[in-house]
Amino acid sequence: MTSHAVTSMEFSNFIVHIKKLQHLKFMAQIKQYIEENKERFLEELFGLIRIPSISSLKEHKDDMQKAAEYWKNSLLEAGADKAEIKPTDGNPVVYGEKIIDKNKPTVLVYGHYDVMPVDPIDQWKSKPFEPEIRDGKIYARGADDDKGQAFMHAKAFEYLVKNDELPVNVKFMIEGEEEIGSANLGKFCEENKDLLKADIILVSDTTMIGENTPSITTGLRGLAYMEVEVTGPNKDLHSGLFGGAVANPANELAKMIAKLEDEDNRVTIPGFYDKVIEATDAERKKMAEAPFNLNEYKKALDVEEVQGEKGYSTIERTGIRPSLDVNGMWSGYTGEGAKTVLPSTAGAKISMRLVPNQDHKEIGKLFAKHFKSLAPKSVKVNVKELHGGQGYVCPIDLKAYQAAEKAFYETYDKKPVPYRSGGSIPIISTFENILGTKSILMGFGLEADAIHSPNENYPLKQFYNGIETIARFYTHFAEMEK
Repeated sequence: MTSHAVTSMEFSNFIVHIKKLQHLKFMAQIKQYIEENKERFLEELFGLIRIPSISSLKEHKDDMQKAAEYWKNSLLEAGADKAEIKPTDGNPVVYGEKIIDKNKPTVLVYGHYDVMPVDPIDQWKSKPFEPEIRDGKIYARGADDDKGQAFMHAKAFEYLVKNDELPVNVKFMIEGEEEIGSANLGKFCEENKDLLKADIILVSDTTMIGENTPSITTGLRGLAYMEVEVTGPNKDLHSGLFGGAVANPANELAKMIAKLEDEDNRVTIPGFYDKVIEATDAERKKMAEAPFNLNEYKKALDVEEVQGEKGYSTIERTGIRPSLDVNGMWSGYTGEGAKTVLPSTAGAKISMRLVPNQDHKEIGKLFAKHFKSLAPKSVKVNVKELHGGQGYVCPIDLKAYQAAEKAFYETYDKKPVPYRSGGSIPIISTFENILGTKSILMGFGLEADAIHSPNENYPLKQFYNGIETIARFYTHFAEMEK
């Protein structure tokens, strides 16, 4: 009889084989769990969606509390050791946790339970707070942003806890003011640094490039959000008796806004581009590798041509360049029929999306100074900053990023593309500044989901894939942190 000593190479291969089998078992189990519980998952999500938690409207103050209570109960039912509603100077924050071992890594999950207003209501094909499933999608306000996406985390967590598969400590921080600038969350973080201490922050509040093209958001633009008011005469005037003799604030506002960009669609505010870091040729080449079909993009938006800063592609314009846009304008009479007035005032909301290194407060001051300089002496101008935040960049060499990359690959059978989003989540940079923690943006929304618009929707496939991918993230992150 001959004996065979096991070599270190053979033992290593054996361990790899065992881990592969364990992983395949895990993959099958999570799919089965989702399939067996998907109807319950939806009904629980719908219960949250039915609460009209619109943070920008004071009449929904009670609904903010109801949504917070719903989240608290959802976390406890999912397996959290504790969950509580913590007051702030505004809407409350829901905090929950499950600590399995203080020596193990900790993931802090961030989401928000507040949603945007539903106007214009007449453009909705179904009631915004009565979720409906049509064509494989959930239609409702908050279906994607961020009730649907945040709720995926509760269900992935539930699976891991109930199947004794949770490999790390998990904390939840669900706020109610994201859609109005997270005004009180920075203070909450300052006051609860120890409570919120974690190795990584996990966020699902962004989009993927496409349903079959997974991506991880590695950059967000900052935001400076302003409101302007132009005032002329002390009351509305008859446009026949006074038209042509007195400055019309609506006319002047339109002229002033038109001067905020030049013929190349560059912002004209002095100093606006001073701190913008130009992308290198190599970086721009890498961005161009992302799958993007301009014709399909235009077709989806029903526009004949795209428009933006001269010298940059569409992806670059939304990913690495700042921009300025009017979000709303009002003045005079806009009701049915005619009322020929020369309005006393005119107003607008204007947002500037900023790239990393641009400071939103500095840009706000530059905007105010420049906008006032554009006004003739025949009108008075008031400018105020509503809210804002800094941009954010996530390094792709983080262990957490690599764990997310593996998780996406296993769910979608494709390596995710690192992607810089044109959107803003101002609180993300605040997390890094106050808590000293990086965030991984694992978003599953799609551009077609119409967030902030009528008929917001979220594909069921993305909801279920998100649960699966998030659960896998925890496994890979725990292995990498050993």
